[in-house]
Amino acid sequence: MVEETKKKIRNWTQRYADRKGYDLNPDNEMLDMVIEGLANNVDKYGRRYCPCRIITGNEQEDRKIICPCIYHEEEVETQGSCHCSLFFEST
Repeated sequence: MVEETKKKIRNWTQRYADRKGYDLNPDNEMLDMVIEGLANNVDKYGRRYCPCRIITGNEQEDRKIICPCIYHEEEVETQGSCHCSLFFEST
């Protein structure tokens, strides 16, 4: 199941990055790790929770960390990439 979920997430992340004018992580190994983490969270929790953030169990709080999380735009703007290193400022 994870492999199928990974393909769906990979397609979704590319479409989202294109729409927002972002690049995906150019390091394919790191990109695959983040996508696998997202896929694991989808299969386990039913949501695309950021793999680099802690799921609290509080539904309202955890909504903030569903990818793309509420923090990603500011992080890309100020740091050049989001915390998970999935989305990067376009070069």
